[in-house]
Amino acid sequence: MNWNKHSNLEGRHAFLSPSSYHWINYDDEKMADRYNSFLAVQRGTEYHAGAEWLIKHGEKVEDLPKTFNMFVNDAIGYKMQAEQKLYYSDNCFGTADAICFRNNFLRIHDLKTGEVPAHMEQLLIYAALFCLEYRVKPGEIGIELRIYQNNEIVYDNPTAEDIGPIMDRIVTFDKIIESIKEEA
Repeated sequence: MNWNKHSNLEGRHAFLSPSSYHWINYDDEKMADRYNSFLAVQRGTEYHAGAEWLIKHGEKVEDLPKTFNMFVNDAIGYKMQAEQKLYYSDNCFGTADAICFRNNFLRIHDLKTGEVPAHMEQLLIYAALFCLEYRVKPGEIGIELRIYQNNEIVYDNPTAEDIGPIMDRIVTFDKIIESIKEEA
């Protein structure tokens, strides 16, 4: 058999993928909703890439959606790094949308482009990852976390009592995962 090569599909995944087979049970409306959600995720990815470029180049914006403007302009104003990886282990790492650490003050901002209400837990984990990676005690620094969504900014100023238990869970769960890997 001479199989077709399909080299243009390398690294891509089909929306109607056999490995994500649940779609065969969808009605037309559910399929349209799922695909619209998929498109929203793609738009969010494009927004994040655009924000990263603007922040990196210090280009403030005014003519784009308000949430995006606020996020980009604040990140530039605070001289933040865009799309910064935070790493504890191969089992626990992530990318902060915008982050800076200056004068013992950690600032993490997150841009949310979807309609589903965001949760601060994601940013708390980023703060815990920062403290673990850079060996910073959360009780010895100030922290401000911000979520930008739906033309609003949600703020949180967590303390060591908020961040410490998350750091402990990361360390503990990482050990559990590593011991399972060793046994396998």
